[in-house]
Amino acid sequence: MAWRFKASKYKNAAPIVPKPEACIRDICVGSYQTYGNNICASAAFMAFNWEHVGSSMAVLPLDDCGRKSKTMPLLHAHSDTITDMDFSPFHDGLLLTGSQDSLVKVWHIPPEGLKESLSVPECTLSQKQRRVENVGFHPVADGLIHVASGHDFALWDLTTQKEAFVNKDHTEVIQSTSWKKDGKLVATSCKDKKVRILDPRADSPVLGVANSHQNIKDSRLVWLGDTDRILTTGFDSARLRQIMIRDIRNLSQTQKTLELDCSTGVLMPLFDPDTNMLFLAGKGDTTILYMELSDREPYLIEGLRHSGEQTKGACLVPKRALRVMEGEVNRVLQLAGSSVVPIMYQVPRKSYREYHADLYPDTRGALTYLSAPMWLRHQDCAPPTVSLHPDERLAQPRLGPKPFSASAGSEEFSFDKVFSVPAVPGLTKSDSGLSPVASDARPVRDDEKEKSLSPTSDVEVAANKEEYTNGKSDTSLEEEVNSSDSGYRPKTPGTAERRKMFETTDGSSQSIAERRRAYEARSASVANDEPPASPAPLRRRDSLKSRKSPEREEKRSSVPNVTTKRTSTVFGKVSKFRHLKGTPGHKSTHVENIKNISRQISGECNGFYGNGVRCGVPVGGGGGGGRLGVVELPLGSTPAARAALRHPAALHPHALLHPAPLQDWAFDPFDERRLLVACDDGQVREWILPEDGLQESTNEPNRTFSAHPDKIYIIRFHPTAADLLTTAAHDLTIKIWDLSQETPTAEITLTGHTDQIFALDWSTCGEYLATVCKDGNIRIFKPRASAEAQRRGAGPVGSRGARVVWALHDTHLVVTGFDKVSERQILLYNATDLSAPLCTVGLDVSPAILHIHLDHDSNTLFLTGRGDSTIYCYEVTSEAPYLCALSHHRCSTLHQGIVFLPKNLLAVEKVEFARALRLTNGNIEPLSFTVPRIKSELFQDDLFPPTLVTWQSWQSARAWLAGGRVPARTHNLQPPGMEPLSSHTAAAPAKEKPPQKPKPDLIKSHVPMDPKDKQESIMKSMSAKVTVNLKLEQDSMEGVDESEWDQ
Repeated sequence: MAWRFKASKYKNAAPIVPKPEACIRDICVGSYQTYGNNICASAAFMAFNWEHVGSSMAVLPLDDCGRKSKTMPLLHAHSDTITDMDFSPFHDGLLLTGSQDSLVKVWHIPPEGLKESLSVPECTLSQKQRRVENVGFHPVADGLIHVASGHDFALWDLTTQKEAFVNKDHTEVIQSTSWKKDGKLVATSCKDKKVRILDPRADSPVLGVANSHQNIKDSRLVWLGDTDRILTTGFDSARLRQIMIRDIRNLSQTQKTLELDCSTGVLMPLFDPDTNMLFLAGKGDTTILYMELSDREPYLIEGLRHSGEQTKGACLVPKRALRVMEGEVNRVLQLAGSSVVPIMYQVPRKSYREYHADLYPDTRGALTYLSAPMWLRHQDCAPPTVSLHPDERLAQPRLGPKPFSASAGSEEFSFDKVFSVPAVPGLTKSDSGLSPVASDARPVRDDEKEKSLSPTSDVEVAANKEEYTNGKSDTSLEEEVNSSDSGYRPKTPGTAERRKMFETTDGSSQSIAERRRAYEARSASVANDEPPASPAPLRRRDSLKSRKSPEREEKRSSVPNVTTKRTSTVFGKVSKFRHLKGTPGHKSTHVENIKNISRQISGECNGFYGNGVRCGVPVGGGGGGGRLGVVELPLGSTPAARAALRHPAALHPHALLHPAPLQDWAFDPFDERRLLVACDDGQVREWILPEDGLQESTNEPNRTFSAHPDKIYIIRFHPTAADLLTTAAHDLTIKIWDLSQETPTAEITLTGHTDQIFALDWSTCGEYLATVCKDGNIRIFKPRASAEAQRRGAGPVGSRGARVVWALHDTHLVVTGFDKVSERQILLYNATDLSAPLCTVGLDVSPAILHIHLDHDSNTLFLTGRGDSTIYCYEVTSEAPYLCALSHHRCSTLHQGIVFLPKNLLAVEKVEFARALRLTNGNIEPLSFTVPRIKSELFQDDLFPPTLVTWQSWQSARAWLAGGRVPARTHNLQPPGMEPLSSHTAAAPAKEKPPQKPKPDLIKSHVPMDPKDKQESIMKSMSAKVTVNLKLEQDSMEGVDESEWDQ
């Protein structure tokens, strides 16, 4: 029994918690009902669920710390909660995620981390509408992942993106999976209270089944290194937390069963096979247990516990990232409610000046000789181990180039080249059989053999030198030079090269027209490719292209938050609105602390409408029906606002009471007091508000009429004709009403929709009406000519909602919606051809429908969704790339709705070209969009052309219905007394060019100088800078008259 008293090196390992300044703080983490750990780490990054939904992730450097902003770049990964995640053991920037939306996605994190939000994965795998529970990488084979979804356990080969193995023997949901260290066997725990041992390469994959914890609550499992033992955590029939250790050679019997306590938190086991250290972190617990495993009784020896914040997730940091010169043998990342705490487990030693080799056995590195196809062909090869000695291990994490990159030529993409692995040292390829590709692969040259020493190295094919240089297009060389992650470094030219550059003329260069045509040919947007025939795998082809290939350049506009270059930008002309700035109004102009704001609004309604005087806000409480609060805007919020400033106490706005739930409402653009409300009962109610606002709540509208037999989805006023109303309802019809009569009548009824109408929009001239429908079609009507659609085309494929708006003088349509994987998209159509969009921009993955506002004078597109905090801004152009990203505005809080005001309410003297009202959780704040200008005292007539009059009617409803046409009414926004910029610029005298200094001789400046000549040159230059004054100091002093000396 002497072995029991043998001192363990790790027995006294103590948890050390850093100061709050060294933790990641002020993060937003929710409570997630998943079988995952909610956080994972590689040697370079950590990733964890973000916000309460958990569909996005925060990816931060491993050593990051400090407070984090809620507007920091995120990984918008899925449309539902992310259930599990894992970093590749061979690529520190390769992240795997699984979600409740039945999708598995692979992401590449740039070496510098996330500088902007990322929503385009490297590839997407579908699990046939089954919730994904567990995902992970194979511990030995590169490019092989496992996915547990429902009752199925599957292996996917990323080199082919196909399912290589699936097992359906589980009778309930799989709760946990774990591989043996050599990667030959895998263990699973299931909701049917059983554990299973699987060999995916065997004819009968299930090697053993045994009863486990007798409670259906979450059970976790971990394989104990290279041994034949597994450890499980769960609950017994009395709901006590249990730990079981089993030997797979006798699976039905347990070696050790330890009952802990009656807490309800699920125990997450974290095991280090190098040191046999086991950490047990319970979800919701404030204590993390540390135990050391042995191969004999008592099997589990408890160490020092850590007590701190409540745990929502936990993971171990790879051994390659440990601070070995501080005695750190393990590090646990604890995910708390608002922070990530790195807990360092340190073995006490007298000094940490030297490396303690006895604490750090050799561990597995980030290199493997095995690929997924090789492992599936029953080949085994353990990854080589590395030393953790600071002088021997790599100083940097193993990131390497982006692994998902195509070849530079026209060769088809192949993941075999992504996950290429080197041959086993000492064996030829014919002997080892470890070729990463099939046997018919081309021979590898010596230079390629050196390049393939990294599993992430890209195998490139020589490209056409006339078009590309090392896989980079000639137009992107400047970007590559300026990029921080580029391997290109400019070479300093020598004297001979400078002489050649100095003597060369520009006579042989291309003309501007030729360069412009070449650029347009490369950057023209193309229509979307045909969707794949089957849902698995759903792969984004554009993300698999080379970063500088022409196909990638053509689809650069699909990346969110990236400034897309216009043709005019390259040739000197820059968008005037490129650097627009959004500024919230002063706090005195806010309406604060509005109580009981309702969020139970249909998706077709924007949820917030207003004019320059008042706003309509849905409020809850007070029984059934719909309550629409009317809030008067305080003085100073808009030029038309006239209400007194309110005290910042709780505001319960007076409301318009309706017997049925609200569906949509609209203010009359030509009468600030008129408000029409559509309800669930098919009724439209007209309210004429008092001049000074509502003084009390009321349920007596001025007029009510039945518009449709069922609920009304949308209600809109005509943009040019007075007393003309448009309604769209559940009966799939659109009706145009004449409100000038005592009893409104439906003058025009538009038909042809086969499903729910998502949105509609009138053209600025009031002649055409565009709609987007749930049946996936966009329709254009000319109501006065026909009740049927004149043109129809395919719109967004998603069925969650959409919006549409006219653009570019009613020649184009901008549509927002969702694709098949719930990614929000912006599509631009030519109104004369709706067969395919001119361009498509993928934004992010979010359940919120993008609401659209287009400033027709500047062609600036504002997009945001309910619950978002960012207002995305784009400029719409008639030339490629059509949608050009501007400076997006990020708000400090989330908003529930936003409404833009007419152009006559702008502060033009402050260069304000758009103004909006933003509804947050309890406030209404004005938001001003301006353009920075130097001569702001002048009227910027290049920014403010004559604008269309939208605040006064052009004609009556009867005149419009009779077919009358009137010329467009415009208004000059120039304030009286302000001089226009154009006339000031024209009157300014031409400045004479200052005489240019003679250019230095480039050749002579690089010829070495004689030391004496160099010293003389320095003395002359210093003497020229020193001023010589021969006047003496006493000459400036006041003296006395000489006659005074005689006195």
